[in-house]
Amino acid sequence: MTSAGNGAVLRKTLELCQAIVAQPDFPTMRQHLDAFMADDSLKARYQELAEQSSSLQHQQQHGVTLDSKEVSAFEQKRDAFLSSPVARGFLSAQESMQDVRETLTRYVTRTFELGRVPTEEDFGGCGCSSGCGCH
Repeated sequence: MTSAGNGAVLRKTLELCQAIVAQPDFPTMRQHLDAFMADDSLKARYQELAEQSSSLQHQQQHGVTLDSKEVSAFEQKRDAFLSSPVARGFLSAQESMQDVRETLTRYVTRTFELGRVPTEEDFGGCGCSSGCGCH
């Protein structure tokens, strides 16, 4: 294997991509993502929340006592954002995509580590993603 462009690896990667797209919940996930991406106001609110969350985490990590009014304002904005079905659908789709990514990464990484295709036992008896609750 000389590169990711290796014919057999690329062919199997495309088969994997097809298997992902063929999952029954994939169209719904795409609809949720597309609906969110079409809503500029919601995207701006999401970006603002992400920035505020990062700022609050940064302050907390550096020992700064968080202002209760600032935390309360953040929580109100977060709750308002989450009241949107489009926002909830987007977050759910993001979580689903992340679960797939984590599973793929775990299996490919373990394949390189072991030099063979991993089994469930190679993951402590669990071959699922870390979001399964068994870890």
